[in-house]
Amino acid sequence: MKKIFLILISAMLVITACDKTDFEEAYPNPAKISVSTVEKQFAGMIYTNREYVVPSYWNYFVIYRITANRYTQATGWVNATNQYVPGSGAVNDRWNNFYSFYSQYRQLQNIYNALTEEEQAERRIYMIAAAIYVYDATQKVVDLHGDIPWTEAGKIIANGGDYIASLPKYDKAEDIYTKMLDDLKAYADELNTINVPAGILTGFKTQDIINKGDLTKWKKYCNSLRLRMLIRVSSVASFQQRAAAEINSILNNPTAYPIVSTNSENIQIAVNDLNTPINSKGFRTGLEDWDGNLAGKAIIDYMKLNNDPRLQVMFQPGDSAKGEYFGIDPLATSGEQEAAILTNTISRYNWSTISRNEYFPGVLMNASESQFLAAEGFLNAGNDAKAKAAYEAGITNSIKNYYLYRSVSNNSDSGPVTAPTDAEIADYIAQSGISWDNATSKEAKRALIAMQKWVDFSVIQPLENWAEVRRLNVPQLSFWVDNADPQKQPPVRWQYPDNEKTYNTENYNAVSANDKITNKLFWDLN
Repeated sequence: MKKIFLILISAMLVITACDKTDFEEAYPNPAKISVSTVEKQFAGMIYTNREYVVPSYWNYFVIYRITANRYTQATGWVNATNQYVPGSGAVNDRWNNFYSFYSQYRQLQNIYNALTEEEQAERRIYMIAAAIYVYDATQKVVDLHGDIPWTEAGKIIANGGDYIASLPKYDKAEDIYTKMLDDLKAYADELNTINVPAGILTGFKTQDIINKGDLTKWKKYCNSLRLRMLIRVSSVASFQQRAAAEINSILNNPTAYPIVSTNSENIQIAVNDLNTPINSKGFRTGLEDWDGNLAGKAIIDYMKLNNDPRLQVMFQPGDSAKGEYFGIDPLATSGEQEAAILTNTISRYNWSTISRNEYFPGVLMNASESQFLAAEGFLNAGNDAKAKAAYEAGITNSIKNYYLYRSVSNNSDSGPVTAPTDAEIADYIAQSGISWDNATSKEAKRALIAMQKWVDFSVIQPLENWAEVRRLNVPQLSFWVDNADPQKQPPVRWQYPDNEKTYNTENYNAVSANDKITNKLFWDLN
């Protein structure tokens, strides 16, 4: 605990003690920077963002534990005053890391732009793959804050190290989504015809720690990301026509626009060697410290009600629970919640599958998510049969994927689990509370998809989970009312970090009127 406090204090000192000298040290003279290459910069850019993809201590303990995991009730916790205001450490750190990563992407663009036309053509695959990965990360930041600096961000090296001239304006969230969707559509088409020289492809396979140079998987990542973003804006008036057309184009042209459809195609950063910096060793303390891995009542009750085959592999009963699964009631008093924890009857996320699994991958896009997105897309288009097939495929992939997580684990503390058979999965899908055919309206079927997505995301994809809960208002969660604080319920967005107000003052002032945690994102219409 002492170590944690020292880390938090150090982080606050870094944030509050910045001055002009700090900026000058943070942004070295471009003329003194060692010459890089497209290949090295591409790998370095992905590496810079690794701890926000592969489970890490800081991301889970400082950021997710007190924000997204609670807002979706994927976890349970003891109620306390001021619990609904995102912590400054979480907000500042994630913001700063994104822009450090984004600056690496800008430098990749600088290096690429300095090449000859022939060299650019040969290395085009690096720029397409980099943009897809960056747009995935950008979408998450937009979905947290709304408007963000983007088109002018990360250009300090291109501007000769002049940090004053490089202070970026904020772009509208809708405009960023539009630009990313435009580009991703173009990349999807370009990937169908791209010709990568053999020598370049060999190097790409080495530098690409996501898909190992597999161009088909990059196509599927691109189109699955497009599908996610199109579904997210599909109810927004200004996007409705475009979203419907492009979703239908993706779903009805799998040869031209394939999506991730099986777990063997999952887009993730795999952990292959625990002796490298790409590992999930920090997952244990990140999720488990300060009871960050307690189960929420809503998710446990839903899974128990339907005899969910993921229950045993996702959670473990409390030591005194006699094999029963229980979650923390968010509406109970803090005294009642603490008492429940002290009885050791509350379930926790399964150590061996999740938090103590040092080989847990960094998830970017799973077959389960893309199939649930397809199900909603087909449903919106009135194709019930294909919607049902995609929905059931999403459930099947989700169940099997959790057991895949367990199969690569190097930990057995939680005891053995047995993966369900295909027949048992089919029985689960056929249950009245899960069955597609028992839902009598489009809204009811959309709710089925949303509930399964909520279980699937759990603590594995916290930001996507929170975005979808806000967009769909499913599940309809009840929270304790914090009457002692102005923010009485969970927020609907994050505010901007304090250093934006201090160091990017003029541009921040242009958006400051909307910088409230009660202001919904443009796609949050429920």
